[in-house]
Amino acid sequence: MKLKRKKRWLAAFSLALCLGLLVTGCGSSGGGGAAPAAGSEKPSEPAGGSQPAEGGAKSGGTDSSAAEKVYVVGTDAAYPPFEQVEPDGKITGFDMDVIQAVADAAGFKVEKKHTGWDGVFDGIDKGTVDIGISTITITDDRKKKYDFSDPYFETNQLILLPEDSTVTKLEDLKGKKIGVQSATTGEFIVQEAFGKAYEGLKGYDDLPGAVDDFFNKRLDAVVADDGVMIYYATKIAGKKYKTLKDTSFPAEYYGIMVKKGNQELLDKINQGIKTIKDNGKLEELRKQYFEK
Repeated sequence: MKLKRKKRWLAAFSLALCLGLLVTGCGSSGGGGAAPAAGSEKPSEPAGGSQPAEGGAKSGGTDSSAAEKVYVVGTDAAYPPFEQVEPDGKITGFDMDVIQAVADAAGFKVEKKHTGWDGVFDGIDKGTVDIGISTITITDDRKKKYDFSDPYFETNQLILLPEDSTVTKLEDLKGKKIGVQSATTGEFIVQEAFGKAYEGLKGYDDLPGAVDDFFNKRLDAVVADDGVMIYYATKIAGKKYKTLKDTSFPAEYYGIMVKKGNQELLDKINQGIKTIKDNGKLEELRKQYFEK
């Protein structure tokens, strides 16, 4: 039994030795170097792929850590024809087409979000919104807190009145009930004329609420931007009304708003505005929405 065990052990040892020599020979073949470890091979550079694309992303999209910046655009999408939410959830309107044209011209990407009016300003303050565009009139008070682009649209305040009204100017509305959208220049103008504590002034979260109350005889007048006012009034079939432009109202200008001190983004926006003014795109959009 011992002899048989010894022979078996010698046979096993010989076999293992042979296998070891065989494996060593295979591993050193093919140029005498060891095979590279998995994943250590340097990937080949695509043609022109070593330079980052605009916005920091590498061409080819292979570097997710350097993805191109997408700027969040906040708007109050209850203000057609400037901005509104379609049934499918898409935000459309003049302002939305303008900011998209500006972004395309200046070479940056945007994501549009319906934040509500106050949400535009709060979002800029908190950093959840990069760009605000929502028929925002450029005023000295607003410029103290935010930076504005060059103007892209001129507007005036209008007064919505009953068709048989004898009112010829804002001052004639003293003692009357006047509706405005809160925190807009329409509200500022009425407050300037009659005081901030004027009891006849009623602020609304959105303009449609004020227009609806006017046609239901809960208001004597509404003061708002001309383009939006006319849009809402003409949508209400069979109603009799007129609009009045008080010659004392100064012209107003809409601008695109960013966080105070964000000069890099502001420069991009102004570059885009200049481009679409020069190439006629801005005028094309104005005619599309306001000369139908």
